[in-house]
Amino acid sequence: MTTENAALVLIDVQEKLLRAMHHPENLLENLKKMVKGARLLGLPIVWTEQNPAGLGPTVPEIAELLPDLTPLSKFSFSCCGSETFIKDLKALDRKKLLTAGIEAHVCVYQTVADLINLQFDVEVVVDAVASRTPENRAIGLEKSKAAGAGLTSVETVLFELLKEAKGERFKEISKLVK
Repeated sequence: MTTENAALVLIDVQEKLLRAMHHPENLLENLKKMVKGARLLGLPIVWTEQNPAGLGPTVPEIAELLPDLTPLSKFSFSCCGSETFIKDLKALDRKKLLTAGIEAHVCVYQTVADLINLQFDVEVVVDAVASRTPENRAIGLEKSKAAGAGLTSVETVLFELLKEAKGERFKEISKLVK
């Protein structure tokens, strides 16, 4: 995984969903680190919202980090159910995808499985996904792994993308993960 071949898929980080998650504060902090790190490293980000009329917009703490991007509205659990999502993703010409968001056992898992079927190399950022219960989160991660996804963490993947401990980006990423 490199900054030249990777992108971040941010799935359904909306207020009504976030409040219902197990440990929502931890999830939000890790999602903010992931998004900030992706921006620092120049990764493209594709961002979705599930039925925003019913579930509301993306939480402000995340939306404010993406002022130049527009979320894709969807109704299918899998992001791949949206033709616009597929078109936007293919236009990026990135084969390595990092997935983060809500819920691990529904939208994240179904998106991961579909992306793998579309020949993408997918990793789930484990500390940046959640479900309402720890059991459902564990099931989502297990099913994602069984479908062929790798598992990573915010800090692991940011340093993997960074490659070396020098320069301004290293200093910024180091501050971000502390």
